[in-house]
Amino acid sequence: MKATATLGFAALGDPTRRAIFERVARRPSTVGKLAAQFDVSRPAVSQHLRVLKDAGLVADTAVGTSRIYRLEPRGVEAMRHYLDRFWDSALAAFAQAAEAEQAAADRADATASAKQEDKKS
Repeated sequence: MKATATLGFAALGDPTRRAIFERVARRPSTVGKLAAQFDVSRPAVSQHLRVLKDAGLVADTAVGTSRIYRLEPRGVEAMRHYLDRFWDSALAAFAQAAEAEQAAADRADATASAKQEDKKS
């Protein structure tokens, strides 16, 4: 299945699934090892991993009778590309707002200085 940002964000909306994803992102693992770390059943962990796999966020590899789950970089990359579209415009808007605020503060300082000069005269 092709990784998309929409599927990735939807998959990470569940707190348990997000925690499982974070563990797999740190270190590839089997279902059994993951289930031992959570207060959910092994079948529940398998279901969460299936959703993460369908979203393109994890991949699995058969090793003997086990499956090792690992982070799938392309799925994370799809989410990052989605967010990057907003990041650039958000930074530009922040810079514009900061410059406008600084200009307003500079005008206020200039007005205050001019009033003090008028009082001295």
